[in-house]
Formats: sequence, structure tokens, C-alpha cells
Amino acid sequence: MSAPRPRPPLFDLPPYIGGRESVEGIADPYKLSANENPLGASPAALAALADLPSLAIYPDGGARALRDKLAALNGIEADRIICGNGSDDILQLLAQAYLATGDNMLHSAHGFLIYKLASRAAGADTISVPEKDLTADVDALLASVDDATKIVFLANPNNPTGTMLGRDAIARLHAGLPDHVILVLDGAYAEYVEPDIYPHGFDLVDDNANVVTTRTFSKAYGLAGLRLGWGYCPPGIADVLNRLRAPFNVNQAALCAGLAALDDQAHITRSRAHNTQWRDWLCQQIGGLGLAVRGGQANFVLIEFASPEQAQAAEAAMCAHGVIPRGLAAYDLPHALRLSVGTQAGNRAAIDALAGFLDTAK
Repeated sequence: MSAPRPRPPLFDLPPYIGGRESVEGIADPYKLSANENPLGASPAALAALADLPSLAIYPDGGARALRDKLAALNGIEADRIICGNGSDDILQLLAQAYLATGDNMLHSAHGFLIYKLASRAAGADTISVPEKDLTADVDALLASVDDATKIVFLANPNNPTGTMLGRDAIARLHAGLPDHVILVLDGAYAEYVEPDIYPHGFDLVDDNANVVTTRTFSKAYGLAGLRLGWGYCPPGIADVLNRLRAPFNVNQAALCAGLAALDDQAHITRSRAHNTQWRDWLCQQIGGLGLAVRGGQANFVLIEFASPEQAQAAEAAMCAHGVIPRGLAAYDLPHALRLSVGTQAGNRAAIDALAGFLDTAK
């Protein structure tokens, strides 16, 4: 008897595996594997969750109030905003809508894993473009474009390297793309970058038909558990994604907490300040231990070891001491670990665990 069979591209699609969440035998480890905000959610968002409307009522399927507030905060047009179940939802909708068998998608060599998974699920080929010093290479990306290319995904800042392209580089990348190629600027970590230097890309969306920017409430806003994200799109793309998305793809709790969180920009300022202070401290301390470390522009640091084996041993030792980093073999960086910026106690525990590992190794 034959069994149901999925579409061929799904046969060899690996599942997404997130960062480790627990350590056997340790009751309350410092989880520094998922780039979560150590300050948590805004008190205003928590208060909104305590006063939710009736759960028997469907949420606003168009997220109108949230889109209006996002538009006012960012000086953009509400009708071009689409909200989703995390920004991953928007990325996957883009892949479903604009990729098919025979197409290809470009991403920088160490880009976010979801780009590959969503594109392969749609039947498209994925092309990993070499980076320059762990930073997206505009010339290499443009040289990789061909007639089958439909999307270029660019995380800016990038996860897991933390590196970022500036406004001029992004403008040059877009200018070199054919009109049929969509440039997707994934700004999951945008709020951790100083606003005066962050290339938000909204102007590119306003002026062109082939640029999309995405944002999330999972990082600086501290709402990862509610899954809320959004994208800013040209009118034609917004129309397509609204036809494709689920009718109620954002739940009531996420909408209410997101609205309240947007009103508390002081929380974002505090989160950014905490992150900058402790990211710099972690880089100083890790460098002082003799390890190569990159701070970047996001809410994590990248630690490079002499070999994949040393990185694996360091990960195991840190976990045994109650600190969970993120191994990066899936990102083709098997010799590195990503360490999220945590609380003061978590950051200090991470350094103590690393120092202990290196002392033992000697």
C-alpha cells in the first residue's frame, strides 16, 4: 500500500533546529543561545497581556491598529505593511509567492538558515555566496545573479556574524539587481543598532517595486514567545502576500502586546544601551582570554576557536557550567560559537566558564 507523498523538494529538507534550551542536571542555566532580550518585554506589553479582550473573539485579521502605529512610528505607509507570525512568516510567504522550481535564491554564505529552508521548500535552488571577512560581499552577490535569480535575502545585521552593510553598499547592491529580483532586507536586529547609522531601507521600498524590509518583535522588544513580525513592501508585493497569508496569522495576544510595546520606546533605548555596554565588555573579556571575537552590531558576539573540535569542547564545558552558547556547524562555521548578550550575571558566568575551559585545556 502506497503512502501519501509530499512534493519532491520536501524529501531532503532538513528541519530547523534552534539553539539549545536546557542542560541535563542544571536547573536554571543561562540560556545565551537564542539572542533573546535579557531585559525581557516592556512593562507596558506585560500590562496589556494582563488585560486581553475576550479570547472567544477572533483578532483583527488585517492588524490595522498595529500597522497604523508602525507606520506613524517609522514614517511609512500603513497599507504597505504586512504583519505575520514572526518575521519568519513574512520570509516564508515571500519564498512561496516568488520562488518555484527552476528559480534560485541568493544569500550570503553565513546567512540566516530560514532563507535556505523556505526557498528549498518552494522548490527553488539556493546559492550561497562567499563573504568577505564574514561580511556580505556586494560584488560577489551581483556576480552570482542570473536569469533564474528571483530573490536576494540579506540579513542586516547578519545572524550569526553580527556584521552589517551600510546605506551606500545596500544602495549599490540594489542598483545592480535586475528589476525582476526582489531584495529582502531582514532587519531582525535593527533596534540594536544606533538609529543614526542603521540603513532601514524604507526609502528603497518607497521608490522601487522590488525591495522588502522585515522586522521582528522577538529581539529588542522581548516578545519572542508571542511570535510577531512585519514587513514593509511595495504595493504589488503587499497585495500578493495578503492574498497568500493565513486570514488570522497574528493572534490577539501578540497584537495587544505589540501595540503596547511600540508605545514604550524607552524600553528599546534601555535594551540597546544594555546590549552595547555588555557586548563591548564581552568582546574585551573574551579577547583578553586569547580568543578571536567579533562584536558586530547585533545582540550577540561570535567567538572563533582554533578548530571545530575545540569549539565543540568549549560548548560542552560552558553548558556543564550552566551557560548555553550556540554551536554554528549548521551555518558552516563549525569552529565558532555564538554567545547572546545576557544579564550581567549571565555574561559574567559565560566568561568564567570560558576561562575555566581554557585553563583546563592548557
